[in-house]
Amino acid sequence: MAKEDKRESAKNYKGFVAGVFSGIAKLTGQYSFVSILVLGHPFDTIKVRLQTSDKSRFSGPLQCLLLTVRKEGLSGLYKGATPPLVGWMFMDSIMLGSLTFYRRILHQTLFNPNRMSFPLSLDRNPPLPPSDLHRLPTIGHAMAGVMAGATVSFIAAPVEHIKARLQIQYSSQKSERLYKGPVDCARKIYRFHGMRGIYHGLSATLLFRSFFFFWWGSYDVFTRLLTSHTALSTPAVNFWAGGLSAQVFWCTSYPSDVVKQRIMTDPLAGGLGDGREWVEGVLEGFRAVLFEGVSCECYGACGF
Repeated sequence: MAKEDKRESAKNYKGFVAGVFSGIAKLTGQYSFVSILVLGHPFDTIKVRLQTSDKSRFSGPLQCLLLTVRKEGLSGLYKGATPPLVGWMFMDSIMLGSLTFYRRILHQTLFNPNRMSFPLSLDRNPPLPPSDLHRLPTIGHAMAGVMAGATVSFIAAPVEHIKARLQIQYSSQKSERLYKGPVDCARKIYRFHGMRGIYHGLSATLLFRSFFFFWWGSYDVFTRLLTSHTALSTPAVNFWAGGLSAQVFWCTSYPSDVVKQRIMTDPLAGGLGDGREWVEGVLEGFRAVLFEGVSCECYGACGF
């Protein structure tokens, strides 16, 4: 029994390591430096600026693009590009590694059809049916996606936080910017707010990545449909299932992404001198309204 437990643990560990190396291969193989930096980041910069600014600054994505290029040059579209370039390798590796690990754990435990047939006191990990007869259901893939999303959030939160703060620096002159770069940004935030400041927006990141439920759940659905109803090759099935499931993910998660970006770019106040914290302003306004209401009620009662 002990030997079997060790074998299962070794399988889980190997699955995690395989997922990690899959993430590294995905970054270095399918995605090139040019596609990430040149093609992807400008769209993300425009998205973040539209999400975090009011309507008076930009009327739409095209105006945001034109004004950014006109006032800041093409380099303005690539502000905050360094953190994701460094962080994505770790984020993708941890996400795919943990996804593989959680899928295996769920497959062996919660979604094991033999689990109820074996008393827990006799065997904690009952044998699985043949793989061709038992596959992890779609809900299992979705649950594994949520858990993998929560795991990678602890790496993604500081990376996306620093990236977002650099992206909303509108000045073309470095001397006029609060942060000179990602290292300077992290150093200043840590100096005045510690690790809590670095992880500002973690809860919103966890919320956003909980929608991995729809991403990996729909990925399994599309994979099954394309495999059974088309003659596409396995790489083609993975390509189309990945693209379609990504659309499902963004359609469901976009509102939470807006919330995440607004929280991450909210002034931290304190020694940073980047403005007043939004929560502090709301509380002060609430106290003023409450005081005014109480004063009016007291005045009315005295007059009566």
